[in-house]
Amino acid sequence: MLCCKLAIILALSSLPIVSGFTTLPINLDPVMTKIMQEAPSKRIPPVDAKIDRLEGAIPGYNGLEVDIERTYSVNKNKPSGTPFEYVYKQIPPAVNLHDLGAQPIYRGNPQKPMAALMINVAWGDEFIPRILKTLDEHKVKATFFFDGSWLKKNVATAKVIAEHGHELSNHAYSHKNMSQLSDSQALAEITKTEKLLQEQLQVKNRWFAPPSGDFDKKTVELALSLKLNTVLWTLDTVDWRNPSPESIVHKIGSKVGNGSLILMHPTRSATTALDGMIRAIRSKGLQLGTVSDVLSPERVEPLVTP
Repeated sequence: MLCCKLAIILALSSLPIVSGFTTLPINLDPVMTKIMQEAPSKRIPPVDAKIDRLEGAIPGYNGLEVDIERTYSVNKNKPSGTPFEYVYKQIPPAVNLHDLGAQPIYRGNPQKPMAALMINVAWGDEFIPRILKTLDEHKVKATFFFDGSWLKKNVATAKVIAEHGHELSNHAYSHKNMSQLSDSQALAEITKTEKLLQEQLQVKNRWFAPPSGDFDKKTVELALSLKLNTVLWTLDTVDWRNPSPESIVHKIGSKVGNGSLILMHPTRSATTALDGMIRAIRSKGLQLGTVSDVLSPERVEPLVTP
């Protein structure tokens, strides 16, 4: 039966084409006929990565098309009247993030129903256990960007964060404004932290978050020379100003959307707000993942909340 099915699929490749679609023979298997007739209308084209004048590099997003072989296999022996089930496969975009060169990134693709928490760590570890507990309770993975001078003194804490399954990344070494440094100084800020990530934590990193969001074109180029993309944020909790947790939750809940990258730090206000932030984000139908998850072209389904 499998040979028969494959023969049908192969035969289709030699059939005449009308307006971009294969012309179907009269005696084709009715299941295959249905699939071939309906598949074109179910296709969702991929979205190429692009450079936006205001938002920097925006990642691409995979499309969807009917997987003809698997759909046929699932439906070929179903009794008459049984609901027809389509199986889909993802279609990658022609242009991806790595094709765009040295560009800052502020968000994921606006069609992707997912957001990420970016936790920049440059001082203290008082609130990290509580943050990890809240993330665990909600089964959320975040991305922690480490200042290298902090990481050097707190390798054990960083290892605990890694053990909880979170993504670890680079926040320079000594929290200096990158745009004010010489090329050699800026490169040293990135490479010293990258070395710690690799040697102490065995991390294969992809991202660089400049301290205070300060950068220039050269910063982005230097990071890319180390195979790191420069990541900023879409929404900022501004938790270093010690706002009320309620105001943080309201701000994030009212502004978060597809592809949002949300900046926070291990502060008292953000830690207290974290539970409410996660609930508010999910109430918008958004999944939560790491920065790598959000910036990936991989498709995700909107979150269905009770």
